[in-house]
Amino acid sequence: MADSTRNTLLNLLDDRILLLDGSMGALIMQQGPTEETYRGKRFAGHPVDLKNATDVLCLTQPEMITDIHRRYLEAGSDIIETNTFNANVVSMEEFQIAELTYEINKVAAQLAKRATEEFSTPGRPRFVAGSIGPTKVQLSLNPDEPGVRPTTFDDMVASYTEQVRGLIDGGADILLPETSFDTLNMKACLFAIATYFEEHNVEVPVMVSGTIFDGGRSLTAQSIEAFYTSLAHFPMLSIGLNCALGPAQMRPYVEALSGLAGCHISCYPNAGMPDGMGGFDSSAEEVAASIRDFAANGWVSIVGGCCGTSPEYIRQIRDAVKDLKPRKVPASSGYSNYSGLNRLEIRPETTFIMVGERTNVTGSRKFARLIKEENYDEALSIARGQVEGGANIVDVNMDEGLLDSEACMQKFLYLLSDNDEPDVSTPIMVDSSKWSVIEAGLKCLQGKGIVNSISMKEGEEQFLKQARTIRKYGAAVVVMAFDEEGQAVDCDRKVEICKRAYRLLTGLPTLEPDGAQSPESRAQSDSVSTLNSQPSTLNFPPEDIIFDPNILTVGTGMDEHANYAVEFIEAVRRIKAECPGAKTSGGVSNVSFSFRGNDVVREAINAAFLYHAIKAGLDMGIVNAGQLEVYDEIDKELLEYVEDVLLNRRPDATERLVDYSEKVKTRGSEQSEAKIAEWRNGTVEARLAHAILKGITDHIDEDTEEARLKYGRPLEVIQGPLMAGMSVVGELFGAGKMFLPQVVKSARVMKKSVAWLTPFMEAEKAEQGGSTSRGTIVMATVKGDVHDIGKNIVGVVLRCNNFEVIDLGVMVPSEKILQTAIDAKADLIGLSGLITPSLDEMVHCARELKRRGFKLPLLIGGATTSAKHTAVKIAPGYDEPVVHVGDASLSVPVVENLLDADRKPYFVTKNLAEQDRDRKMFADRQQKALTPYAEALSRRFATDWGTVDIPTPSFTGVRTIEDHPLEELVSYIDWSPFFQTWELRGKYPAIFEDEIVGEEARRLFDDARKLLDEIVEKKLLRAKAVFGFWPANSEGDDIIVWRNSEVAERRKPPGESQPGDGREEVCRFPSLRQQWERPGQSDFRSLADFVAPVDSGRADYIGAFAVTTGIGCDELVARFEKEHDDYQSIMAKALADRLAEAFAEHLHKIARDEWGYGKEEGLSTNDLIKEKYRGIRPAFGYPACPDHTEKRTLFELLDATHQTGIELTESFAMLPAASVSGLYFAHPKSKYFSVDRIAKDQVKDLARRKGMSVPEVERWLSPNLGYDPS
Repeated sequence: MADSTRNTLLNLLDDRILLLDGSMGALIMQQGPTEETYRGKRFAGHPVDLKNATDVLCLTQPEMITDIHRRYLEAGSDIIETNTFNANVVSMEEFQIAELTYEINKVAAQLAKRATEEFSTPGRPRFVAGSIGPTKVQLSLNPDEPGVRPTTFDDMVASYTEQVRGLIDGGADILLPETSFDTLNMKACLFAIATYFEEHNVEVPVMVSGTIFDGGRSLTAQSIEAFYTSLAHFPMLSIGLNCALGPAQMRPYVEALSGLAGCHISCYPNAGMPDGMGGFDSSAEEVAASIRDFAANGWVSIVGGCCGTSPEYIRQIRDAVKDLKPRKVPASSGYSNYSGLNRLEIRPETTFIMVGERTNVTGSRKFARLIKEENYDEALSIARGQVEGGANIVDVNMDEGLLDSEACMQKFLYLLSDNDEPDVSTPIMVDSSKWSVIEAGLKCLQGKGIVNSISMKEGEEQFLKQARTIRKYGAAVVVMAFDEEGQAVDCDRKVEICKRAYRLLTGLPTLEPDGAQSPESRAQSDSVSTLNSQPSTLNFPPEDIIFDPNILTVGTGMDEHANYAVEFIEAVRRIKAECPGAKTSGGVSNVSFSFRGNDVVREAINAAFLYHAIKAGLDMGIVNAGQLEVYDEIDKELLEYVEDVLLNRRPDATERLVDYSEKVKTRGSEQSEAKIAEWRNGTVEARLAHAILKGITDHIDEDTEEARLKYGRPLEVIQGPLMAGMSVVGELFGAGKMFLPQVVKSARVMKKSVAWLTPFMEAEKAEQGGSTSRGTIVMATVKGDVHDIGKNIVGVVLRCNNFEVIDLGVMVPSEKILQTAIDAKADLIGLSGLITPSLDEMVHCARELKRRGFKLPLLIGGATTSAKHTAVKIAPGYDEPVVHVGDASLSVPVVENLLDADRKPYFVTKNLAEQDRDRKMFADRQQKALTPYAEALSRRFATDWGTVDIPTPSFTGVRTIEDHPLEELVSYIDWSPFFQTWELRGKYPAIFEDEIVGEEARRLFDDARKLLDEIVEKKLLRAKAVFGFWPANSEGDDIIVWRNSEVAERRKPPGESQPGDGREEVCRFPSLRQQWERPGQSDFRSLADFVAPVDSGRADYIGAFAVTTGIGCDELVARFEKEHDDYQSIMAKALADRLAEAFAEHLHKIARDEWGYGKEEGLSTNDLIKEKYRGIRPAFGYPACPDHTEKRTLFELLDATHQTGIELTESFAMLPAASVSGLYFAHPKSKYFSVDRIAKDQVKDLARRKGMSVPEVERWLSPNLGYDPS
């Protein structure tokens, strides 16, 4: 029956495009069902609400559901879906009807089946597709608790199995797992389906459909290409896309999928994008026209509609595609493909795939130690380092006797997925000698991974059983050259075992070296006749098989080992020729193991071995991706000794290499003092160039004076050797061969040299004849903002490239910026800001430039700015080019393009096009409907306030800390943002191992520690703080702070008393609530949710704090600026910032202890930095509470300015800049979140609660508005 259905569908798909139905939910909602409708008679006394449990209507309102099926069949649907989208065990548990999962699915299939039987004819059969939707829990991600999952792969399989059983027993012709935004969930579903088919000797066609969002990725960050690759192992009738997007937005992804898939393609989009009024923005005619476009391009075979589509949409789609042919399924390319978040394809032109080896407890002592210590953060950084070093695949091995290998494998792979910025997007190789560990790993991979490894050492039956299971998980497999007799050593045995495994796995013949079919292939049926299973039916694709012919160690001194490398290389050559389509691999570091401890020789052996193995056809290898020598750069004498050993060219090769290896082992450590100082013997030009390039200031005054005397005029020294040196720096920085800290050090040398020459130039001012710069830029941090580190760095980089920079400092009003630009005859203006109110000031400045008729380009930068905000908010207010500069390395090319008459037109046109695109994307995003505020409030994060733990702090009121010891803060410093300030990308401490930036990061860190030690020892900065606790409750989205007797006299006049409780209100913190619903989201959060409501009957508390480590920073910076030392000036500000954040973290620990619940944490300092504790400390202006104006209330509550000296600017920036303030929440489930966009209904409510006008609230919250206030 299943084969008959499949054949019928395939025959139909050869002839015409098939039609799915549209939205079941839309038609249900049209009928206005009530809670009573859902309950019917059967569930009249059910203990929980069933409204929105649409699947249960199959039991309580069968005629309603059948009638909807009939309407779609009348409209032309060939395939209708059962009303079972959420009818899985996991989702039904929410409604306490999980035990009815089977019944609901069976009845739903029967209802749909009866409807199709009414419409089916011999010439026009109709089909029932059993709908299997996503669940509310995800296997790929858990941002709430990284490293663990709310359910298991096995539990998910069991849930899906129950649904599959009901659908098949009810008569479903097709199974349709759909709307997949978590590929690991989908893999569990397909695993359940495959297992059910095997165990019940039944099979029906399976269609699969995923959901991609605006950025072209799933909710779990997979690309469309990776999504298909992850599922391509399953014999699908079709794969496609549905939901989330309208057809116009879905178009590029349908096209991409069509270019990949080896099966039919389905597409059933929403009725456009949300229109902001609960509907969608595309008519039936528009949707049909888009789908016709897909069909005319030959991209689709099965089409229909999802959310918002009705029978009229299906009629229009039917008419639009009735004269078009379905997509022809292409033949397989035969290329090997793997996936993580992205797809990795091995094509004929692909040279070599590197598999990172350092996340292996058996091969890396450091990684093993980190796993044993449960220091997973650093362990993850090793994986990132492998990818940054060039690894295309990451090998993970947890085989260590003292570890729970299965648990460690699971946790590590989960954490790789849970990373906020998933740096490891590559495929994963699950490496273990234990089958249970391999399965544990496979259950964690949403991508198509690789199993390393299986072999025939336990016989063919076990080998095939494991291979069949690996195939069900959707992985490729490494097959070792082992059999029942042991490990293969010589070439013939290696090839013999691999060919035998190939035939068993694929059912295909192997070849002889001359291309003829091998005798073993012809006799294959005899060799497997004793097995109960039929190996020839396994059909493992050759491209998913990777043979490892065993790389064994050479150079041991044992004659029998001498030819090991040659045997491997020749085996690779033969396997590639005699096992068509299969790939080859090996553990490369094994070959050089006898020279461990001598990195120079080991790296040379590995590189030379790879060179010859790759020439023979080696496709991939397990290597330390960050430590591979380049073959052409190996010392020629060393290479000769190495290749003598590898290629077994002479009997004494090992002895000769051993002797020679001692000479090269310490070669790098014998540099003499004379050589180090050799640069001092050069010409003055060479010495100046070297000093600038290396950032050496020791001799700059004497060298500059020597050059002045030689050149005669100071200006010629600047125009000559100094600018020549800085030109080299600029070129190297632009090419990525120098890093920002080095550039700033170079600028320090230049600045000191110019300072020496300045008195002489002043004396000759009349002779200078004008400026020698390439252009003048006026830069400023805008009014109300005090942050300037990034701006200062950009200024340094521009000066390095011979641009004159006039830096006006911080808190500069627009009038001063514009007047300075006029007076200095500037060529450009640059604006910077960190806090969100600065964005409005930039908009104001742009409009002023236009009003006053300026013709200068405007540059925009700073932490809160973005290319999109620049395009949407700032650029429309000014007619000249407005360009966002993302980081310092981009500033020079941007300025050069804007000042070059030939290059400017193209650059400006390109910038305008990109800004038009950003404005369109923003407009499209704004069209997405936000949940009404009243509904979001009703779906707030829920707490059982009767049982939740509410701790009582040890005191109420405020406490001040006058001069906290800086040395206690050093261990709390999170250094990763420090390196980001200097544009060195990487996380501390893994950044030190980075092949590209590691050395410079280490130097920068050493310089920072040196200055930090001086700051701490000499008390150059002071740390002050104030914090406290108050009784508090929530009312709606307001947090009410109640009066404390001990602080009553210092507070503003009290508000009205709460009726009946005698308490007086000190202040309120109005909070904002999420309104943008993300897939899988069950609630909309507000900070008020973490405080007990007034009507809960529970007394609760809130904390508040303000800290600064910026007292003394201005004086320290002034000292360095007097010495013309930008490097140390920027360093001082960066360290003050880091100390402020460290103080905030340290004070939070003190506060948690005072609150009682923090005393038993037992967390390391690293854990504290990673915020692995109960409670949060959100700061106003950040994602959970983006309203900066509430800082005023916070400062009044704390009396912060009087207690700490921290002041607020008119834009609510804190001065000193190295300051942090915010609130404390102790709720056990409190966590950080992003409010993101809000609708006008919430803005109006917030304005009412704050006593402000709506336009005023809109101005302060402009980045968060989900609408255009104009």
